Amino acid sequence: MLRFSVLGALEICTAAGPADVSGDLQRTLVQTLLVSEGRPVSGEGLAEEMWGEAVPDRQANALQAHISRLRRRLRALEPDRPASRVTIHPAGYRLSVGEGELDAAEFVRAVRQAETAPDRDAARTARSLGEALALWRGPVFGGFPGGTLCQLAGARYEEYRMRAMELRFDAELRLGRHAAVLAELAEVHTNHPLRERFCEQLMIALYGAGRQADALDVFRRMRRHLDDELGIQPSPALRKVETAILSHDPALTGDPRIHTPLQPV
Repeated sequence: MLRFSVLGALEICTAAGPADVSGDLQRTLVQTLLVSEGRPVSGEGLAEEMWGEAVPDRQANALQAHISRLRRRLRALEPDRPASRVTIHPAGYRLSVGEGELDAAEFVRAVRQAETAPDRDAARTARSLGEALALWRGPVFGGFPGGTLCQLAGARYEEYRMRAMELRFDAELRLGRHAAVLAELAEVHTNHPLRERFCEQLMIALYGAGRQADALDVFRRMRRHLDDELGIQPSPALRKVETAILSHDPALTGDPRIHTPLQPV
C-alpha cells in the first residue's frame, strides 16, 4: 500500500519510507491525477497542466512517455500489486487511490464529519480536527502549484483548512479552553486579518480568559482594518460579539456560536 501526500510537498510513502518523484513534469502529472481523486483526466487536460502553452510537438507521444515512466515508478514501489494504478479510460487517464491513501481526501472527510457532529461531541471533534490539521506539512504541493487544475484544488484544500480551524476553535471554546487556544487564535487572526470568524473567536477567547478590554480592542482594530482595506463595516455577527461582551452575555462562556442565542443588536 502506498500513501500519497499533497498537503505539503508531494510525497509518496511506502513501507520502506518516502519515495521521491523526480522532475517537475512528473510531479505535475502525479499531482494532477491525485487531486482528481480517482476521476479520469483527459490527455488534453494533463498536457495543459504539464506544459501550459509550451506544449511540445507530438504532444500525445510526450504525454504517453511520461505516463509510462510513472507506471514503471509505481510498479517498482509496489511490485506485488496485480495491476497498474494508472489506467486509460474513454475520458482520459486515471490514478487509482484507495481509501486512506491520499492525505487530502482524508482531511476533507474529517472536516465534513466535524460539520455534522453534535455539540455534545466537542471533545471528539476537537481531537479529530487536531489530528486532521496535523496532516498539513506546509502549503499544498509544497508551493509547487502546477497548472490550473492543481491551483484550483490547492485553493479548495486551503479553504477546507480554514474551515477545520474554525470548527476546532469552536469545539475548544465550547469546552471552556479559552486560555489554551489564545496564542494560536491570535496567530491565525494575524495571518488571516480579513476572516471575521477568527476575529470573533479570538474576542470570545479573550473574554473567557478574563481579558475583556483586550477583546474589545481586537474588535476596534478589526473595524479600522476593514474600513481601511475594504471600506466596509464589521458584519452583524462580529458586532453581535462586541455587544455580547459589553453586556456580559452568559452565552459567551457557554456555546461560542453565539449568533442565535444573543439578543438582536
